[in-house]
Amino acid sequence: MSIAVIYGGTRPNGNTETLTKRAIEGMEVEEIYLNSHNILPIIDMRHDEKGFKDRNDDYNTIIERIRQHDTLIFATPIYWYSMSGTMKNFIDRWSHSMRDENLPDFKAMMSAKKAYVIAVGGDTPTIKGLPMIEQFKYIFEFMRMEFKGYIIGKGNQPGDIHNDKVALYQAEGLREELSHKIK
Repeated sequence: MSIAVIYGGTRPNGNTETLTKRAIEGMEVEEIYLNSHNILPIIDMRHDEKGFKDRNDDYNTIIERIRQHDTLIFATPIYWYSMSGTMKNFIDRWSHSMRDENLPDFKAMMSAKKAYVIAVGGDTPTIKGLPMIEQFKYIFEFMRMEFKGYIIGKGNQPGDIHNDKVALYQAEGLREELSHKIK
């Protein structure tokens, strides 16, 4: 099993990244920071005969990187009760990949992957973050990816996640689950 973490945060060493690093501590994973790449928004060409046009950005490079892995961890802060815009922008581009001649097997490739979500928010996130988890669930369902679970932590100010003992405990449990599968 190989793992890629897709970070959707915009703050280096933010609460989401800190919680995620707890979950992957000691494991060899590929970390992809979406904010470090130029990923342009999708231009909807689903109904155009010619389909989507290449946006000449970093998106395809990231897709090539995640192709190699069978487990994906989507790590995002909860912004306005949903995933970050950076993460949403990346996932919106999957529509492009599903019609890309260079990726004829995109949906089949994604369907072979297992997915986890790690999210941190500040406004009662374990309740108000659940619609975002449902959104991920529907995305994974559509792509036929196996949704293995999620962790929602509470944190607003830098470092707040260290006070969420439940989320930290869940991250340790996820690390144990993943490390058993790597062996």
